[in-house]
Amino acid sequence: MNTADLGLPVDVPSTALFTDHYELTMLQAALKAGTAERRSVFEVFTRRLPEGRRYGVVAGTGRVLDAVENFRFDPGVLGFLRERSIVNAETLDWLAGYRFGGDVWGYQEGEVYFPGSPIMRVEGTFAECVLLETVILSILNHDSAIAAAASRMSSAAGERPLIEMGARRTHELAAVAASRAAYIGGFTSTSDLAAGFRYGIPTVGTSAHAFTLLHDRERDAFQAQVDSLGRNTTLLVDTYDVAEAVRTAVEIAGPELGAVRIDSGDLLLVAHRVRQQLDELGARDTRIIVTSDLDEYAIASLAAAPVDAYGVGTQLVTGSGHPTCSMVYKLVARAESADPTDPLVAVAKKSSGGKTSVGGRKWAARRLDEHGVAEAEVVGTGPVPDDLRERQLLVHLIEDGRVLSREPLDVVRERHKAVLANLPLSATQLSRGEAVIPTEYA
Repeated sequence: MNTADLGLPVDVPSTALFTDHYELTMLQAALKAGTAERRSVFEVFTRRLPEGRRYGVVAGTGRVLDAVENFRFDPGVLGFLRERSIVNAETLDWLAGYRFGGDVWGYQEGEVYFPGSPIMRVEGTFAECVLLETVILSILNHDSAIAAAASRMSSAAGERPLIEMGARRTHELAAVAASRAAYIGGFTSTSDLAAGFRYGIPTVGTSAHAFTLLHDRERDAFQAQVDSLGRNTTLLVDTYDVAEAVRTAVEIAGPELGAVRIDSGDLLLVAHRVRQQLDELGARDTRIIVTSDLDEYAIASLAAAPVDAYGVGTQLVTGSGHPTCSMVYKLVARAESADPTDPLVAVAKKSSGGKTSVGGRKWAARRLDEHGVAEAEVVGTGPVPDDLRERQLLVHLIEDGRVLSREPLDVVRERHKAVLANLPLSATQLSRGEAVIPTEYA
């Protein structure tokens, strides 16, 4: 069974209502004006990276493909729109037959992006493309923010594994998406069973403080857990006295004890003391797992500590201070009539306050230096230069409304590792700085 195909229930019968009211009123007005069928090109991009970030991570592409396929106005949804008088009868009739029949191009999931990168390009009629704005941005902004935080944490952790533990710190469905994005960014497992069921991500977990407090003695709790889960389990040792708990844990499980988890205190100091104690007790192979509101900076500060794995929750699922990527979905080109053979005309918003955009249907490529390291993100609207033709970043995701392919998460995860390895070394520095490579317009 491919669990990734099973899906999870949501509170609405389709993704069609994951949109803003004004998408439908724009549609109604365009239908009235006769402009709804004009061929159009929309692009997703961000004008800037979050402060201090050196690169962004594309995540959520697979979920976007699912959302586009499931964007259907079934009778229940149409009834809601009718009862609220959100659009008129003619528009409801049009929506009843809605199926996205256009094309979507995008950066491959797991890729990195920079300011101005055309992360996704949606082409079709204005009517069919404009309806997808909100759901596409909702997915990409959330998932890319989590993946970027995960990528930074993974770089800080080095070869030490990271466990995603943020389900209780966010919306229950956002938690599943966050687990998926974290896995792309380098995390190795999750505590969220729904994420394991939906996406096949490895799940882990043993016990919390409540289990220790349930028993009359800490020893009784440890014994019960070892009897049930085996000596290779992970025992939580900071409910009372850490040193006493470690001693008791080894007495019960022996040197085969799998791991101990530390969830409070000065983690750097406590980890050193626990490692020394475990070694003295003969449990040299017992691992140390630390949790407790970690972020990439805290993980980096523990680089010299004898820590074997990290569990991260709140800071991960909130994007480590940047819960969105500020991506936008802008019309960049459109035809002057509904004739499908009409040429496209570049259009762009012009305004003050840094919200201008660049018109035209764009391509993107990454230029490498003589060592194979990325040196620029090149974005253009004209012919692609010969030296960049093989370095283009946009791939065809949907053709004539049909999803061309879906990738296993492990493929996406490995792509991100490879892409990150081809960026300048400063990309993984946690110090504040600008984008690690510039965006150039050709």
